[in-house]
Amino acid sequence: MGIHEGHRKRLKEEFLARPDSFPDHKALELLLFYANPRGDTNPTAHLLLDHFGSLAGVLDATPEELCKLSGIGEHAVVLLKTVKELSGRYLTNRSSVDNIVETTKDAFHILRPYFFGARNEIAVLLCLDGKHKLLGVRKVYEGNVNAVAITARKVAETALSLNASAVILAHNHVSGLALPSVEDRSTTTHLKHMLSQLTIALIDHLIFVDDDMVSLRDSGYYQP
Repeated sequence: MGIHEGHRKRLKEEFLARPDSFPDHKALELLLFYANPRGDTNPTAHLLLDHFGSLAGVLDATPEELCKLSGIGEHAVVLLKTVKELSGRYLTNRSSVDNIVETTKDAFHILRPYFFGARNEIAVLLCLDGKHKLLGVRKVYEGNVNAVAITARKVAETALSLNASAVILAHNHVSGLALPSVEDRSTTTHLKHMLSQLTIALIDHLIFVDDDMVSLRDSGYYQP
């Protein structure tokens, strides 16, 4: 295995292990692997960021502007523009402000993809404005196969970052049993009181298992 092949393998493994903390220059370097199968793309990634000022600047650059830089050819330009286009479509599909969440079924359809194929327990927060329009969905925690730690501080910070007036908490049980645990119920009550002090309503707490879901509110375990 050559020096570049070994480096590329390590960078891919690092990205898959810690995608959220992967720095912008490494993300660009990794992306450019697929436009330049053999060369060192690290200098090109730094060149792009230095020239355009930020990752957003790189993705916003026109094909003509990109082609003026050394090491950027047609393949790299198409790849960068494709990433931006797909990112926009992704955000539109997942966080459309036109979505109104009025029922548990509405929340189920929005949140279901976040738990598809999950191997660990994760918790996400569905954030709404005062008219229950969807502001966004954010992962607030990921745990091991047995449990997920949901803290009030993280939930509050996430809700406030989107200026939410109401939220729905959701997490999955990889055990295959959707029955709310004692911890699930106590966490829900604690979050309700904490969020109410910030004038944020906790509408419901949903538990996902495979293709099924249990609502603590609809099941009588929780009163908003």
